[in-house]
Amino acid sequence: MDAGHLLTAMVTPFNNKGNVDFQKTTQLIEWLIRKKTTALVVTGTTGEAPTLTKEEMQALWAYTVKEVDGRIPVIAGVGTNDTKESIFLAKKAKLAGVDGIMAVVPYYNKPSEEGIFQHFKAILDEVDLPLMVYHIPSRTGVKMSVDGLVAIAELPGIFAVKESSGDFATVSELITRVPSLAVYTGDDYLALPMSAVGAKGVVSVAAHIVGEEMDHMLTALARGNTVEAARIHRLLMPVFTGMFLAPSPVPVKTALQLSGLDVGGVRLPLAQITQDERTQLQQLLGKLKAL
Repeated sequence: MDAGHLLTAMVTPFNNKGNVDFQKTTQLIEWLIRKKTTALVVTGTTGEAPTLTKEEMQALWAYTVKEVDGRIPVIAGVGTNDTKESIFLAKKAKLAGVDGIMAVVPYYNKPSEEGIFQHFKAILDEVDLPLMVYHIPSRTGVKMSVDGLVAIAELPGIFAVKESSGDFATVSELITRVPSLAVYTGDDYLALPMSAVGAKGVVSVAAHIVGEEMDHMLTALARGNTVEAARIHRLLMPVFTGMFLAPSPVPVKTALQLSGLDVGGVRLPLAQITQDERTQLQQLLGKLKAL
């Protein structure tokens, strides 16, 4: 599956009662497609998946697939730290009509690399969908070796790895050893440097706000215009940083509201943004608009 170079880890819109807001979801999908998103990742961490019920996830997948209507791929986040649960969600995602699934390296349990390998193999044995592996040691408590990632990447059905360790050596070796694999960084600020060493692109949070600019940056790099790509990267760095001045997706949801698209608040245990943080975001977006 070709998901392009700018995947957006889509936030989940809520209404003022904290329920999933499907009307706002339609508005958000259209907003992101206009901003050059090449694929949507629904119910990932940025989509507050840990606080969504199974029924809400299934409804979001089906609704997003219907609204996107084949314009770009839809990838469903189905990862948990329970293999049976992940398989259950993956089957439901397939029924919803998604184009692919994303599953995180199991968190909290701290399984061995053999256990992690068997986890992904079990999902692929049960569900015939392209799968993106999400490697994020800061959240899972497990940092995989390159050998471990390569073993998983070579399983039939794995189409990509979302690499959020920030380790250039790991990314470089993974691309060298599995050339057919699409490697994406999960960190906006690494979108350009990781792409420069061969990554396919980024699974982005900031693309909610600066998607067109990021698309321009990555396209410039692909065309060999490194000076232009680097210029845009430097301009966007404050945005990349600003989207994480509080736990994600609190800042990006606030930034969307300040940009004219209200997607609601967040669910506990995430807390609403402070007034000081909101002021910082307002100033950041004001500077961006001036640039």
